[in-house]
Amino acid sequence: MPLLSLVALAALTPSTGFAMLVLALLLGGTINAIVGICLLVGGTRHHEQSYTQSGVTVGLAMLTTLATLTLVLPNYTVSESGPFYSPAQLAYVAVISLAIYATFVVAQTLRHRDHFRHGEPDDHAHEDPVPPAKAAASGVMLLISLVGVVLLAKSLSPAIEAAVANLGAPRAAVGIVIALLVLAPEGFAAVRAARANRVQTSLNLAIGSALATIGLTIPAVAGIALYMNLDLALGLTMSNTVLLALTLLVASLTLGTGRTTLVQGVIHLVLFATFLFIALVP
Repeated sequence: MPLLSLVALAALTPSTGFAMLVLALLLGGTINAIVGICLLVGGTRHHEQSYTQSGVTVGLAMLTTLATLTLVLPNYTVSESGPFYSPAQLAYVAVISLAIYATFVVAQTLRHRDHFRHGEPDDHAHEDPVPPAKAAASGVMLLISLVGVVLLAKSLSPAIEAAVANLGAPRAAVGIVIALLVLAPEGFAAVRAARANRVQTSLNLAIGSALATIGLTIPAVAGIALYMNLDLALGLTMSNTVLLALTLLVASLTLGTGRTTLVQGVIHLVLFATFLFIALVP
């Protein structure tokens, strides 16, 4: 999952807070850019699209909980000054982030799969269970792939930073480039689904990616910070906090009816454009 690996790469220097900027851009991009483009493309092509609201509502509730506990609450705790959690608080947040994401995965893939489908047959309902040995081998290969992506991104990062510096752009532009690169695979897949009138798949990809961004990245980064005794600046700046809160509020409204049009898509794209503009012109 490149989403986790690239964010973890940005978090290798967590005391700067740059990783949280990338994380905020990823969340804003996932919910606003991917959802916005999908709803705009789907609405333009099919006029109106429908989806199963229960699964989307649960995903947004989990995302709101994770985003608030990991990116907003650190600014208001008193054990540590600034946007930091104490070691005990950081460990707690890492555990609950992983627990919430694991719950979402179980609900989506095992217990409540019908909540994440809309008029689509369950193509895997009659398949034989995956042998444990094959599942374990796949897990090992996934970890190896993640390490490879991290190393590749690490080698690419200086070139991106140098290009941004030569253009005289603010350092936030590096985060924007990283966020756009990470969002590309999920974005292309989600847009293809929306064009095929399968907006349920588009929303599953967007919300699932956003949950993975926090639910997997925060435990990984927190573990690095605790092990290396580093200060992890989790709390977002005030402007990013406002934009994140606005994004989650608008998403709960635009995705709260079970039907979408291009109007909702335009709203989310405006929010994403605002994320980018404020990052470049704070």
